[in-house]
Amino acid sequence: MTSEVSRGALSELPMDNWMAHLPSALWDTPLCFMAIPGSHNAITYCLDKNDRSPVDLTQPDMLQKLDKYMKPIIRPFVYKWAIAQECDVREQLDSGVRYCDLRIAHRPSDSSDDLYFYHGVYTTITVEECVTLRNLWSRGYQVIISYEHYGANCHQELWSHIPYWWANKSKAEALIEEFERRKQNGRPGGFFVTGINLTEDLKYICSHPTESLKDMVMSTYPTLLGWVRQQKPGSSTGSLNIIAGDFVTESKFIPTVIALNEHLLDGTT
Repeated sequence: MTSEVSRGALSELPMDNWMAHLPSALWDTPLCFMAIPGSHNAITYCLDKNDRSPVDLTQPDMLQKLDKYMKPIIRPFVYKWAIAQECDVREQLDSGVRYCDLRIAHRPSDSSDDLYFYHGVYTTITVEECVTLRNLWSRGYQVIISYEHYGANCHQELWSHIPYWWANKSKAEALIEEFERRKQNGRPGGFFVTGINLTEDLKYICSHPTESLKDMVMSTYPTLLGWVRQQKPGSSTGSLNIIAGDFVTESKFIPTVIALNEHLLDGTT
């Protein structure tokens, strides 16, 4: 363990190992009461752009039909609004991310047992080709995996899903308003995620035909990060825990979230 950092310097910690450099006053703080940066749709940096992947089955039927018969026209729009991260998982972890949101599924009409990540379309890599539990454990890392699937309830050794606050809004102001409403009802008892990820709808896409999800996100980050700076971690009503976003390595998102832990040093949570 290195020497402690001074008060007010948490945002300047080495991002690849920031937890190990936290002041000793925080070493016994439950992780579910700390502010932790997370990555939404963490594996979308490698979506299949060779048109071999079908549109994922969670997409509206209309989009799946249009993609089937008008792929050259529709697919570029799918990619622009499906990619939520541009750096791979290792780069995200080295940048300070400590929570990854992963969507996993079997590709339809695939005769293999391979599982892929997906968002809009499926990835080029399988789950086994990504960072795995085995190679993390072999290096002495500790990992918590939460499953949002009914099958997890049948296995006591598996964690049930960590609640994810999702606002389903295309405007930063509407997203903030929704989260402020939820905060009034109190935080969940353990880990939970506040996703400051905006969600485009058909109306937004049609009115911004030359833009992408990244354009949308980056234009609203100043407003969203302004709200994040006003938040506090801890156990009290209105406190936050994991905060996840899109394109997390492209802004001051990660150090902004980590710096919130200074409130724990002040005893104001």
